[in-house]
Amino acid sequence: MEAALSVHRASYFSILFLLLLVKSCSAFHPKLLNASIISTSAISNSNWSPAVATWYGSPNGDGSEGGACGYGPAVGQAPFNSMISAGGNSLFQSGNGCGECYQVKCTGNAACSGNPVTVTITDSCPGCSESVHFDLSGTAFGAMAKSRQADQLRNAGLIQIQYQRVKCNYRGWEINFHVDAGSNPYYFATVIEYEDEGVATVDLQEARSNAWVPMQQSWGATWKLNSGTQLKAPFSIRIKSSESRNTIVARDVIPANWQPGKTYVSKANFMS
Repeated sequence: MEAALSVHRASYFSILFLLLLVKSCSAFHPKLLNASIISTSAISNSNWSPAVATWYGSPNGDGSEGGACGYGPAVGQAPFNSMISAGGNSLFQSGNGCGECYQVKCTGNAACSGNPVTVTITDSCPGCSESVHFDLSGTAFGAMAKSRQADQLRNAGLIQIQYQRVKCNYRGWEINFHVDAGSNPYYFATVIEYEDEGVATVDLQEARSNAWVPMQQSWGATWKLNSGTQLKAPFSIRIKSSESRNTIVARDVIPANWQPGKTYVSKANFMS
């Protein structure tokens, strides 16, 4: 009988141990699994890619006001605020990259803060040989540094960075049209400024017309229409985004009495 009781006690404790083990496993391992999924998801959703960065112009300046996109002195004013960059071929894209925004950050230098800053492509960098090369303004380059270490970071010259494409987020700013100084009644050209997304196509509609006439990219952010006949203002301008593919219309944005060299403000933007 004592042998039988011993067997029953052993079976009882074995069963109890298994029940406790199962309960412990069911309460613990799902949390480990969830943590693993979250970590993997965070890595797979990262859009950061490697690039190199240099800087040009004055240490606290806006790079160059004569940039290849045609924005002129606007690069040193809001909303650009000197946070701009010239781009190598893969960023400038023969002018198609003008106005596009990127976040950049650095971690490989002791002066790097690791915090991302947003810059806008406003110029080309023909001498940039790397596959992805940001030639930043002195202001933008220093903005990647820790507090009071901007000069130390700029002294590094060329650094490894990470970048990702982002929307410009010019909230409170509408698209501006700066009429080219060479425009006349038969030829109309304009620099498109402060669009929140890249520009894919631009069309112009004359007064009392239902037809939209495609404009051609002239250079940088300048689009033109070389008409064989006199153009009738006011003009409406239609822009298609290169990102969302959405279309916005700036109705009668160029008035009947438009003048070359003047800037006209629309009432539209992609994020308005």
